[in-house]
Amino acid sequence: MLVAVFGAGFAFEVGFNNGINKWWDNHNRGRQWKDIRSKYVEGGGDEDEE
Repeated sequence: MLVAVFGAGFAFEVGFNNGINKWWDNHNRGRQWKDIRSKYVEGGGDEDEE
């Protein structure tokens, strides 16, 4: 029973977090760094590249 409760709690947490993240990204489309980065970073590559 305890394993089932923990498993269900974990599954709910993962599903809830993914759902909220998708909603947040959709609601804030065009205003996040990942969406506007190409306007401000020359080359459009990753920061780690030299």
